[in-house]
Amino acid sequence: MDQIPMTRAGYEKLKAELRHLETVELPKVLDRLAKAREEGDLNENAEYQFSQEARLLLEARIRDYRDRLARAYLVDPAEMPRDQVALGATVRVKDLDTGEEEEFTLVGAGEDDPNANRIVVTCPLAQGLVGKRVGQI
Repeated sequence: MDQIPMTRAGYEKLKAELRHLETVELPKVLDRLAKAREEGDLNENAEYQFSQEARLLLEARIRDYRDRLARAYLVDPAEMPRDQVALGATVRVKDLDTGEEEEFTLVGAGEDDPNANRIVVTCPLAQGLVGKRVGQI
C-alpha cells in the first residue's frame, strides 16, 4: 500500500469533499432510492435502477477518498528543496522537437487541476521531472 503525498490544504480539501459526499450526497441518493422502491416493480423501474447505480458509484468514490486519506502523509512544500523539482515547484518544460513550452505546478493528491496545469506529483509526467535541476533534460 503506497503512501500518498499531500499538502495540509489538499488533505483538508479531500476530507471536506468526503464529508460532503457522506452527509449530503449519499443521503440524497438513498432518499431517491427509497422513493423509487415505493413505486413497485423494481425490474422495470428506471428511477430505481438509476438510483441504485448512483449509490454504487457514490459508495465507490467514498471508499476511494477514505483510502486516499488513510494512505496520506503530509508534506510541507516550503520544506522541499529549492534547487530541484519537488512538490510545490513550478516548472517550465520545452519540447525539443517543436520548441513549444509548457508550465506545470507539482501538487499533492487532491489539489490537481489539469486545466490549470496543476499536476499531482505522483503522476508519470511529474515523476519524470522530480529531482531534476534547471537546464536538465
